[in-house]
Amino acid sequence: MKKIYLDNNATTKVDEKVLDEMMPYFKEGYANPSSMYDPARESAKAIETAREKVADFLGAKSPGEIIFTSCGTESANTAIKGVIEKHATSENNHIITTQIEHPCVLAPYEFLAKKGYEATYIGVNENGELNIETLLSKISQKTVLVSIMHANNETGAVYPVEELSKEIKKRNKNTKVFVDGVQAAGKIPINLKDTEIDFYSISGHKFHAPKGVGALYVKKGNLFEPLLHGGHQENLLRAGTQNTPYIVGLGKASELAKNYLEYENTEVKRLMKKLENGILSTVKNAKLNSKSQKRVPNTTNIGFEYIEGELILLYLNDLGIYASSGSACTSGSLDPSHVLRAQKTPFTSLHGSIRFSLSRYTTEDEIDYALENIPKVIEKLAKISPFQKELTALFPNN
Repeated sequence: MKKIYLDNNATTKVDEKVLDEMMPYFKEGYANPSSMYDPARESAKAIETAREKVADFLGAKSPGEIIFTSCGTESANTAIKGVIEKHATSENNHIITTQIEHPCVLAPYEFLAKKGYEATYIGVNENGELNIETLLSKISQKTVLVSIMHANNETGAVYPVEELSKEIKKRNKNTKVFVDGVQAAGKIPINLKDTEIDFYSISGHKFHAPKGVGALYVKKGNLFEPLLHGGHQENLLRAGTQNTPYIVGLGKASELAKNYLEYENTEVKRLMKKLENGILSTVKNAKLNSKSQKRVPNTTNIGFEYIEGELILLYLNDLGIYASSGSACTSGSLDPSHVLRAQKTPFTSLHGSIRFSLSRYTTEDEIDYALENIPKVIEKLAKISPFQKELTALFPNN
């Protein structure tokens, strides 16, 4: 049976070149980089080389603006809680985010709201586009932090964080701006030195590095309280023995991702549009949820009216086609996507929405196989759907 992996927003295959770069640091280069002897210095040097690669990938002014973490979730929590601990007061206790953020942002905000912080959640329109004027109008002298994702993990919508950060600073120069860049890294160009963004997070396993390593960009001059205490690592900003092989892997993945950006935005985008247009043109109850004018090139989200999404995934799984119904971090929940609810996706397709996300490893043959089988799965499920009356018009031979 073929295996067609179309869930690259959940995680990606580790690039062989990344793995090759990592392997020596599992073997002869295993020394603790904080120690003083020669093998340890070699490990420390490898970490600094990786830091330079990540800084170049993100367009940072200097490698010193990069802090290595374990993942995007740690990076987000570090930025959000670290800013609050360092800068919030009883007078400056207002925080802003959006309704369509990843749980790694929404959960810390909910945590802070329970502690008495004033949290504002900005909505999106039916295309998933942010209500920018509303966001800017909510900024006051009390606003200590604004968190906005760069690209949405479920719909692929891209938000104008570069322009927004500048507009936010015009209204309150002391407001800190954190951007969750996990789904943007490796898909669209990033050049942080030309922005007013204070913090930016990435996660290696979203662009062909292994799980368990991420990074947080901290614009020079920004102060925050570290999330982890206990050691001098990462300039006293993230305690804990540095994970040398994984950091090296993140550096290599960053180098490769920058080189593959053109491919992502031409070939990967072409295959995504082929899949999207093929489904929408052949499946009569398919509705596009990814309607933002600006999207990452690898992602589409399609709702199948009157059919349960979990059933679709199970049937596709039996055919070796792997996709998802939303964020992998919420896959255990039966609740419909908070992202699609925020953009007021109709109830008829809300529970039947599937995210397809490609990578540079996706092939034409795989897309052809998916397009051959997805319509068959939907037609088969339409026959057993409890909404026969509604589906009869769409599938007259049902």
